[in-house]
Amino acid sequence: MWNMTEFTEKIIFYIKNIPKGKILTYGKVALLAGNPKGARQVSWTLNSMTEKFDLPWHRVVNSKGKISIPTESGYELQKSLLEEEGIEFNEKDAIDLKRFLWDGEIGGQQWISQDM
Repeated sequence: MWNMTEFTEKIIFYIKNIPKGKILTYGKVALLAGNPKGARQVSWTLNSMTEKFDLPWHRVVNSKGKISIPTESGYELQKSLLEEEGIEFNEKDAIDLKRFLWDGEIGGQQWISQDM
């Protein structure tokens, strides 16, 4: 249906499966999807495909545990969505990755091409 690379399909798969109350970094999504240097592709995928695939975009943050969206472009919305799921921010407005980073485990489920 959609003309996507396997890497993009995997990005969508992993983002869709991030559990409530957990986050992934752009780099961790890229690593799980098979390209450890593909963090920018993850960002592009979020920007262009969130609505089409109902992605929980708010659960992806940068490698420092911070929201990358500028204040005037949705920062407060992302923060409030994360807080509603129980994610806490420290005094520097960062998320404790050791506590809230998802390991990518999906209960034995594996990625299978969805022919999106």
